[in-house]
Amino acid sequence: MRDNRLLRSSLDILGIAYTEEQLLQFERYYDLLIEWNNKINLTAITDYDDVIIKHFIDSVLICRDIKFSSGNKMIDVGTGAGFPGIPLKILNPQLSVTLLDSLNKRIGFLNEVVNELGLKDIICIHGRAEDVSREKSFRGQFDLSVSRAVANLSTLSEYCIPFLRQGGRFISYKSDKSDDEIESCTNALRCFNSGIVEIKNIPLPGSDIVRKFIIIESKGPVNNKYPRKAGIPQKDPL
Repeated sequence: MRDNRLLRSSLDILGIAYTEEQLLQFERYYDLLIEWNNKINLTAITDYDDVIIKHFIDSVLICRDIKFSSGNKMIDVGTGAGFPGIPLKILNPQLSVTLLDSLNKRIGFLNEVVNELGLKDIICIHGRAEDVSREKSFRGQFDLSVSRAVANLSTLSEYCIPFLRQGGRFISYKSDKSDDEIESCTNALRCFNSGIVEIKNIPLPGSDIVRKFIIIESKGPVNNKYPRKAGIPQKDPL
């Protein structure tokens, strides 16, 4: 069994509660990530300590400041290898989680992680946000949408906000060098009937990284013309 002191100490620094079972779930998650990474491209980060800090702890940083309520429905858009959705689910088992990704091979990996870790009330969906967010069973149905995907904030907002109910919140994981993106997304947020309500800067333990969280609240339904057709939000951000 690996030394999990780094995981423990990082969570302790952040004041995030955990159980021994949850630590074991993170361990198993790491093993599956490395095993599947030999078959499909999931991450360039494979060193154990780096995965702990740059994937697991980075994913759950927001838990320092935000407490997730029982029954909250959350969707992770462009989840990739499951970040931040699976780490958030591990530490917040009361969350109802949907993981969305456009690559079916990654969905196969995510389903195995969910089964192996014994996670409940979590589903993995194959599809593009531009298409899935137009389905009645997904549009306007979530309390939270999260994304750690690498894309312009205006683009991510177009992908993520249509999933939210009124009063729901989109939490975007950004770097501390994203001020220009924040300033330039005003028009996009107006189009999506939403606005920034809070920005949090949280240092990542064991690194010199400061993660910026942009928290955007939905004020009501998004016009049906959004999101635009697949590929357009990325090529032509509003």
